[in-house]
Amino acid sequence: MGSDHSHSARPAPPRVRRILVATVVPLFVATVVAAVVLWPRDGAPQSGGGADVPRYHGTVTRVVTEPCPPSASPEGSPTSGPCGTVDVLLDDGPRADQRVSTPVPAGPGAPRVEVGDDVVLVELADPTDPATSTWNIAEHQRGTPLVWLVVVFAAAIIAFGRWRGLAALAGLAASFAILLTFVLPAIGAGRSPLLVAVVGAALIMFVVLYLTHGVTAQTSVAVLGTLGSLVLTGVLATIATATTQLTGFGSEDATTLSMFQTNVDLRGLLLAGIIIGSLGVLDDVTVTQAATVTELANANPGLSRRQLYRAATRVGRAHIASTVNTIVLAYAGASLPLLLLLTADSRPIGQILTSEFLAQEIVRSAVATLGLIAAVPLTTGLAAVVTAAGSTAMPDADASPPRPRADRTEALAALSSPPTGRADGPDPQRDAPPSTATTGWPEPNRSTDTAW
Repeated sequence: MGSDHSHSARPAPPRVRRILVATVVPLFVATVVAAVVLWPRDGAPQSGGGADVPRYHGTVTRVVTEPCPPSASPEGSPTSGPCGTVDVLLDDGPRADQRVSTPVPAGPGAPRVEVGDDVVLVELADPTDPATSTWNIAEHQRGTPLVWLVVVFAAAIIAFGRWRGLAALAGLAASFAILLTFVLPAIGAGRSPLLVAVVGAALIMFVVLYLTHGVTAQTSVAVLGTLGSLVLTGVLATIATATTQLTGFGSEDATTLSMFQTNVDLRGLLLAGIIIGSLGVLDDVTVTQAATVTELANANPGLSRRQLYRAATRVGRAHIASTVNTIVLAYAGASLPLLLLLTADSRPIGQILTSEFLAQEIVRSAVATLGLIAAVPLTTGLAAVVTAAGSTAMPDADASPPRPRADRTEALAALSSPPTGRADGPDPQRDAPPSTATTGWPEPNRSTDTAW
């Protein structure tokens, strides 16, 4: 599954394979052991949230709007609307197939309903009379549109990526499984968020990279580069949050969480978010750098270790230049309401930038970028060492020698010569296809993945 080409690349030499195995396997075992130790037990403290309100599905059959009654204000202005009633046919619950009447949803963020809409209702009991209850529309049903969106998403990935796309979907499912079964429950159980995030990110990295790109030397290099960058990101995030005195209470969500789960370390949760958020960009950079070094070595086997490193680093610089903008825009897009609120703030710009909620986003972006920059030389250096060792320790008997540099005069003559099929008749020596023995280029279908 590591490659979908018809030819496999030259395997890494035994010595390189032994070094990679001796390095990667202990790290994977240590990650699994740490996950087992941190795994939440059955007796872990649970959330202290409020009672679960039953929710039922229904279909809107009628909407009646009417003028809103005057409010109790001295001016007697109408109450902010809309006002009226909505009849809904219940689809499930103890009163399935019955019609209930609800008020028209009103207020900020209230859903706008029309006849035929599928909605979600909640039944609220009257505190003074438990036998009496009222119905309210909470939101629209979004299950069917989301299912179709996921189907189109998966079909597009499989159609373009084929087996590699299917492996990518499996890796995505594994990532969510690790987050939902280990990372979130362990943090909710009071474990150290930073430690849980590092172990969870490492576990996701091992599963996703090897599942998506195959068990190859190139993937192992990407794994080592990603793991080293993750550790560095964690260290930098710890130093940055301690230096800037961030508490983790920079958002309304964090404040609400502290009310329901008092045992969660919000500062550690901030560090965990930085590490988990950096992982998705880090593995993209490390896999790209490892593949770039391998492709360069396949295109020109005569390149030395230093030449491979310099050439691939130039590609990495271009990648980093665009990815840094991607990170900042991703954080800005997720915080647009916050940024819009800042435009209405009357405080000086210095106070706004150093406030808890904005300083938190600056630390996220800066630390993630520093970890990303460190991933390029680290991964490129490892890939250059492994690839150069493979090309020098195990020369391929069938591989053609590097292409010699053409003389300037010969190159100019070749460019100025007329095309084949001239009037002077065919020339077998001139019209013969170029010999693969002198081109020095690999097979067109050759994989860039270095097999074990």
